[in-house]
Amino acid sequence: MGRAFEFRKERKFKRWAGMAKTFTRIGREIALAVKTGGPNPEYNSRLRGAIQNAKTANMPKSNVESAIKKASGKEAENFQEIIYEGKGPSGVAVLVETATDNPTRTVANVRMYFDRCGGALGTSGSVSFLFDHKGVFKAKSEGHDWDELELELIDSGLEELKREEDEIVLLCAYTDFGTLQKALDDRNIETTSAALEYIPNTTKKLDDAEVEAVVKLIDRLEDDDDVLNVYHTMDMSE
Repeated sequence: MGRAFEFRKERKFKRWAGMAKTFTRIGREIALAVKTGGPNPEYNSRLRGAIQNAKTANMPKSNVESAIKKASGKEAENFQEIIYEGKGPSGVAVLVETATDNPTRTVANVRMYFDRCGGALGTSGSVSFLFDHKGVFKAKSEGHDWDELELELIDSGLEELKREEDEIVLLCAYTDFGTLQKALDDRNIETTSAALEYIPNTTKKLDDAEVEAVVKLIDRLEDDDDVLNVYHTMDMSE
């Protein structure tokens, strides 16, 4: 197995590593969700997804409620959702999803990470066409007849159902995120995560040395508090 495959496995554990930083990022996801769709999760599918992710990360309910209340108040922090685009080592396309109250600071940091890791920050639209914006849900594979559910969920926007180890991954167009989420809720299917993500529509296979260079950039970006997610076109298969 190559280094890219190992990196993909490591990400499953690193995603929730560092509880304080994880709670900070989920708090910002909640703030952005409230800002765009209001504080009531019943009518805000993005907020429902953020709350589910908080539950998966074992974030206390009181923290979640506090984050929603804070984001709804007059003194709410003015986080902006900004996506930066660039090329990493070996020409790998990279999208950096951020939530920041200081875009000047954030763009300076992101540019520095790209420069120091052999990449270059690009302009808006420079690599985003290499990604598709999708709703992505994950659920445990056990306890459900997924072959039957796959047929049922197509009417609710399901585009693809994949099996990854002990998980089921369901993808839909980002415009169908709320519709598919409701369909899963109606069937009492508890998701382990729900999010709008950028999925590469093309990938680039690298050797182990090239993978290490890209991983270095991704690690630097993910360690920044303003960064929510990093997406890339590096081939992650075996």
